[in-house]
This record gives sequence, structure tokens and C-alpha cells, in this order.
Amino acid sequence: MKYAFIIVMGLFFISANAQEINKKLEDQIKHKQIMLNECSREGLVSFPEFKASYDANYENYKVDSASLPELTKLIKDKKIKVVLGTWCGDSKFQVPHFLKITDALNVKESNIEFIAVDGAKKAENGLIDDLNIQRVPTFVVIDEKGKEVGRIVESPKKSLELDLIEILTSKK
Repeated sequence: MKYAFIIVMGLFFISANAQEINKKLEDQIKHKQIMLNECSREGLVSFPEFKASYDANYENYKVDSASLPELTKLIKDKKIKVVLGTWCGDSKFQVPHFLKITDALNVKESNIEFIAVDGAKKAENGLIDDLNIQRVPTFVVIDEKGKEVGRIVESPKKSLELDLIEILTSKK
């Protein structure tokens, strides 16, 4: 277990709830090393099994540049939770495409949260308990108030860009 050490006004606290970022372990369902829980982009794209397809999928994806002006305005204050499996073919395909789009949009890294799940599509410490994850990747778009406005599950209906525009312009 990882611990966070916090010093407040001379008092020393130890928190046992600190999350280990880029945690790697042997998955009992997939029988291979996976990442679990919160991940940084750097940790994710350098994880050997994910990197094997990431580089080519990122490089070869052609962003729909016609959608960028509208998406830039719509995505400005939104956050996106990306729930993925480092073992999952759809995640290895869609997440690099998504990141190429967010790079083209200049989305701040702090507005994207990556959560890796195991073969049972679970994470630890309740990280995704309230998200009802059935398939990965799932891209959950969250507004300024912390409310989910929509999601793309597994693969887009039209394209990531057009599905994001649809999510961000729909009136719920």
C-alpha cells in the first residue's frame, strides 16, 4: 500500500488512501501484466503492451480537421474520464485516436483522467463504482458542475469527433 505524508501546521499525518499511479500487476483473468487504477498519459503510452499499438494508431489517425473549430469551443471547460483496459484491443485502437484529437484541440492534460481496469472491468478503491462500466474504452464527458453529459462506449457511432460534438450539443 502506498502512503501519502501530509504536514499541516507542524502536524504530521499519514494517509493510507493515497492512490498508486500507473500501478502494474498480473491480471488473474487475462493472465498478463496490466495497468490498474489511475494512470498518467506518460505511464499509459509507455506501458509495453499498450505502446506496441499506441505509436502506430496515434501516428496513422487523421483528425477530422473540419470538426475542430466547433469542438474547441464545446470541449473548453469539460473533463473527460477515460476508462480503459491496457489489455483491450478497442482501448489500444481508440485511446490513441482520442489523444490525437485532444492534442489537436490543445485540451489540458489536467482535464483528462485515465483509469485502467482489470479483465473483470473493475478498478480498486471505488474509482469507477459509480460509472456503470460495461465495456472499454468508455469516454465519459463531464461538465463544469461534475455532471456526466454523455459517453462513448467501446467505439464511436460516427467518429470520435462527431460523437463528441453530438454529446456536447445535446440538450439533456
